[in-house]
Amino acid sequence: MGVIEAVSSYNNRQISQDESRIYDYFLNLVERESPDSLIDRFRRLFVEGTGSDNVQVNQAFYKVVTARTAESDFPHIVNRCCHILINRWQLNVRSNEAIITLIELFAHPPSPYGSMGSRSRVIQRLRQLVQRFVKTEQYGTLQRLATILAQQNISKEELFQAPLGTLIRRYPYLYEHCLLGDESTQEQQHTIQRIQSQHQRQFELDLSQYVLYQVRCAKAARQGKSQLETLRKRIQPATNPTLLSNYELAASVRHFTGKGSGGNTYRDLAQNFQAQASYGPRYGQFKRDLHQYLSESIDSSFGKKRFSQQLCNNLQNTFSDLDHQPLSDFLMVRTCGQLLNFLVVENSRKLNHVTFVDLVGNMGATATTGLLLKVVLLCTKVKPYLEKRLAILFDHYEGVTQESVMWLVQVLENWNIAFSTNLGNANLSLVV
Repeated sequence: MGVIEAVSSYNNRQISQDESRIYDYFLNLVERESPDSLIDRFRRLFVEGTGSDNVQVNQAFYKVVTARTAESDFPHIVNRCCHILINRWQLNVRSNEAIITLIELFAHPPSPYGSMGSRSRVIQRLRQLVQRFVKTEQYGTLQRLATILAQQNISKEELFQAPLGTLIRRYPYLYEHCLLGDESTQEQQHTIQRIQSQHQRQFELDLSQYVLYQVRCAKAARQGKSQLETLRKRIQPATNPTLLSNYELAASVRHFTGKGSGGNTYRDLAQNFQAQASYGPRYGQFKRDLHQYLSESIDSSFGKKRFSQQLCNNLQNTFSDLDHQPLSDFLMVRTCGQLLNFLVVENSRKLNHVTFVDLVGNMGATATTGLLLKVVLLCTKVKPYLEKRLAILFDHYEGVTQESVMWLVQVLENWNIAFSTNLGNANLSLVV
């Protein structure tokens, strides 16, 4: 589900006049009050239950909290109000801290049975609703957003001991799948879309600067040690923007931008295959050609023997009743989607990803990512579908340490590079 395509079930709900009054209250204030002031207002209304300075808003809020549908409606309402503020604040990077503070208001909600709650059944009810809200998917996505916006000033060694979920900021292509759902509001969609674009551009810039710096250092080193020292004094060093080692990053960039043994880049191979397929072969023949297209760049014995046969069997069984039909765009998209189910994981209910783990373990993260890239370059419509599969695995392993799923971390890092150099705006072909 893409950012623009995401269908919000929230927007299909019948919004009451009381809800609208609360939304209008924050929409009006966000344009003229500071984040600190708004956070204070938000805390008093939604967390402490002491109300606002607007009588009509207080009346509307009372009705919302005491309604029979409060348990189902309240998470939508508080989430929408959060994103009204976030959507405005995220336009200024200096407001990131305010967004994090807003989200953390709910991190330690007051007990619904405290002294204040005992004096007011409305406050007690509000605190019960807040306790429920912090356990919802809506609040989970807000927490992920806070992780994305937080600046991480810890070493790679410390990161490896942290949960995988702390890395979400590094992978913009996961944002829409990890932070948006069927209940996402328009404000939430727009916020994630902007942040995703900003972080993707920044990664591509950092990657380009790092590669250019390394190339210039290599050229200077060939001219002598003094030339290299002079260059390093004159130019600000560019740091490795990935969690790969410098050697692994260099190998990954060469792999995804350079020419293979046949003198073709990944894009060349995809374009050549697309030209061949455009002549309208029967679907069965297309699948046989597709098997060869995917297999020809696999060098490992695992790939040539065991995996090649598994891939062949999977393709043969894909829509086999249509083998004599002409190839169509519909069949192309469905076949590539089915391939990604087989190569990565099918869905969150069918989490079997043994094939993917075998591929990474036997071929390495870079070669495995290259296989996925070949599918996406052949049919770019399935790029969001692949990223959804990666998001499913990210979500599955979110709570375990990065060190224990290093194979997945390396794939996520390699896809960052593969995407940026083949489908993004990082053009490194002239400097590698």
